[in-house]
Amino acid sequence: MAASTVFADCCWVARPFRGLHLRRTLLLSSRFNNRMFLSSSVFAPVAMTTDTSSKLLDGKSVAKKIRDEIAIEIDKIKETTGIVPGLAVILVGSRKDSQTYVRNKKKACEDVGIASYEANLPEDCSEEEVIEHISQFNTNPSVHGILVQLPLPRHMHEEKILNAVIIEKDVDGFHPLNIGRLAMQGRDPLFVPCTPKGCIELLRRYEIEIKGKRAVVIGRSNIVGMPAALLLQRANATVTMVHSYTKNPEEITKQADIVISAAGVANLVRGSWLKPGAVVIDVGINPVDDPESARGYRLVGDVCFDEASEVVSAITPVPGGVGPMTIAMLLSNTLSSAKRLHKLK
Repeated sequence: MAASTVFADCCWVARPFRGLHLRRTLLLSSRFNNRMFLSSSVFAPVAMTTDTSSKLLDGKSVAKKIRDEIAIEIDKIKETTGIVPGLAVILVGSRKDSQTYVRNKKKACEDVGIASYEANLPEDCSEEEVIEHISQFNTNPSVHGILVQLPLPRHMHEEKILNAVIIEKDVDGFHPLNIGRLAMQGRDPLFVPCTPKGCIELLRRYEIEIKGKRAVVIGRSNIVGMPAALLLQRANATVTMVHSYTKNPEEITKQADIVISAAGVANLVRGSWLKPGAVVIDVGINPVDDPESARGYRLVGDVCFDEASEVVSAITPVPGGVGPMTIAMLLSNTLSSAKRLHKLK
C-alpha cells in the first residue's frame, strides 16, 4: 500500500487535496533552547506496555507548566538585570491562519513577560523590504529572537529571506548552520526547530524512554520530520523515516516503539499500523468535513485517534497535543537567546 494514498477517515471525510508532504498549516509556529530541556516533571511516567488502555499525553498541561517556569525565570532576570527578552515577528500578507498564529504568539509572549515586536507588510511587498525589516531587527539589541511567519507569498524566495535572520536570533532553528550542527555528533546548534523539540520534550516530561527504542518518523520536511529524526537519533533511538516513496509504510511503522507523524494527511495512520504499547506523537493538523460543526469542519491529526487509542500505550490529542508545545518552545528559545546574548546564566 503506497504511503501517498489518502486513506478514508475512520470518523470523518478527509478533503481530497491533501498529500503526504507536510503542509504549511503544520507551522503552528516553532522553537526552544537546544542545549537543555526544562526539567522537574510533574507528569506520571508512561511505560511502554502491551496494555491497550492508552494514556493521553496532554501537551496543553505540559506547555502551561513550561510557560510558568519561563515566566518565573524572566521575572528574576528583569529584577536583577533589567533585561527584557524580546521577540520580533514579521508577517507578510493577510492570511487569516497566519494572523491567528501571530496573535497567539504575541499573547503567549505577553503572558510570560517577553516583549513583542511586529512588522506587518503587504502581500505585494518586495523581498528587499522584508529583508530590510529583518536587518533592523538583527541590529536591535532589544530583540533577541526573530520569527518570519510562514508561508510567505509565492513571489518570495523563502530560503533567501529565512537566511537573512542572523543565527544568534534564529529562534525558529531554520538557519542551515543550526540544522547542520544538529546533524553532527559533538556539535550543538544554537536553536532547534520548535515543533520537533516540543515533541521530544513532551516525551521527556512523561519520562518515556527514548534510548535504545525503535522510532519511526512519518514525513521528512525540513521543519518537522527531518529535525525530529535527528533529535531522536541524538537521544540514541534507532530511527527510520517514512515518506511518500516508502514501500510498505504500514509494516515499517508497526515495528516502532515511538511514532512521530508529521505527514499532513488526515487519519493516515490506522490502528493496524501501530505496535501494541507504542507511543504516538501526532503533529498533524488537518481540517476534515464535519457538517455538525459550526465551522463545517473539524481538526484531526495524521493518526486515526479512536483506532490508535485501542492499541498504543500513550498518544497526543489533536488539538491540544503538539501545538501548545510548539509555542512553549518558541518562548523558551527566546529566553535562551536573551541569556546567551547578554551572557546570563
